Amino acid sequence: MRVGICVSGQGSNLRNLVARGFEVVAVATNRPSCGGAAFARERGIPLAELSQRAFASVEDRDAAMRDFFIGHGVELVVDAGYDRVHSAPFLEAFGGRIINVHPSLLPAFAGGMDAIEQALAAGVERTGATVHLVTDRLDAGPILMQEPVPILPGDTADSLRQRVHEAEYRLLPAAIRMMEERIAHSPAVG
Repeated sequence: MRVGICVSGQGSNLRNLVARGFEVVAVATNRPSCGGAAFARERGIPLAELSQRAFASVEDRDAAMRDFFIGHGVELVVDAGYDRVHSAPFLEAFGGRIINVHPSLLPAFAGGMDAIEQALAAGVERTGATVHLVTDRLDAGPILMQEPVPILPGDTADSLRQRVHEAEYRLLPAAIRMMEERIAHSPAVG
């Protein structure tokens, strides 16, 4: 399956997917200086640098990302550390074919980039990772898979983040395979 990745951070999930042999055919970023963009450049993966400053609106940016992914034959979009919400032009083009990996057991600690810190501050005994379908509601699409991660005495944001990442590295490939089966057995989209 031809996968397009949206990334804003270091790109550890992108690196994991490439290392596992997934067919990552395009990467889009809103942060051209991020580690995920640098990895795409190093690997020669087609990269769209879509800083919001270059566009009149979020919809214009998402239309450019949509066209970039369609032009590269993307069948499934993976938000892997992408810190923006997709607007209508993008959601309509890839409806039901966008997944996100989130560092909590949704619906807990939804709607932000600081879910690890929120879990620690809340004093909960566990958090985890979730892969869900992306909809127009932030972190509220149907959940595909989750994996709990215990919060250990003395955990810091960094130590907990590392264990949550390890769960993400297992979940995201499994969710992509699940989506591949779904897409292969569903009527043509688009």
